[in-house]
Amino acid sequence: MTRRRIAGLTLPALSIVGFIALWQLVVELRGIPPIYLPAPSAIAEALSQMALDGTLWINLAVTVLRIFAGFSVAAVCGVALGLLMGRSHIVAQIADPWLAALYPLPKISLIPLMIIWLGTGETYNIAMSAISAFFPIVLSTYAGVQQVDQGLVLAARDLGASARQIQTKVILPAAIPHIFNGLHLGMGVTIILVVAAEMIGGSDQRGMGYLLINAGQVMDTDKVFASLVVMAVIGAVIMKLQRFIDRRAAPWAVNAGASRE
Repeated sequence: MTRRRIAGLTLPALSIVGFIALWQLVVELRGIPPIYLPAPSAIAEALSQMALDGTLWINLAVTVLRIFAGFSVAAVCGVALGLLMGRSHIVAQIADPWLAALYPLPKISLIPLMIIWLGTGETYNIAMSAISAFFPIVLSTYAGVQQVDQGLVLAARDLGASARQIQTKVILPAAIPHIFNGLHLGMGVTIILVVAAEMIGGSDQRGMGYLLINAGQVMDTDKVFASLVVMAVIGAVIMKLQRFIDRRAAPWAVNAGASRE
């Protein structure tokens, strides 16, 4: 194992351990009240209690399922529309003004409307997840198709490739790096919006967002921080999982992205 590889594995862990140790030291030496900033040891205790009584696992499972359900819908619809826009000038002209108007709109502002239309059940949470991820996915896919080398398309056509073969064998593989970027962006905003939707419309009393807002209302700061730590870890795991899938599904796209960086 090279020195650079060892440093890449140890430095992040050391920085996290050092930060936690400094946090614990500052809280103890300064005597900061736990209601404002609990010590890491108190947060760990709260996290352990939530894990033992099952509160953590139930709410975490609900949130993760909502994230992936909405994201899956957004991924399928977003990639499909992006490909259509890239290959059809008419579709692009129709969709462009809607995307230009709706993409900059803060998706969290749609929560009251979604509650009126859909209530506060699973349909509402999954719809917020899908809406938040849809726009970055479709725009990244469209940009990827637009940047495909037209020489490759013409060469495939001259060799007798059908329209479907050009789409699946030339355009889609070439656009994959942009599609992956859109999927990463979409997943990031989906995690944010699902938790926000649970906090604002969590009448079913499930999910990490509900757990956060409920702990905050009773000023249980230990549980608030514990929930934030869990969401940070889950977010990091999901992003790492996406990168792993990227490398397995399309290694050429990962290499292309690395070369651009």
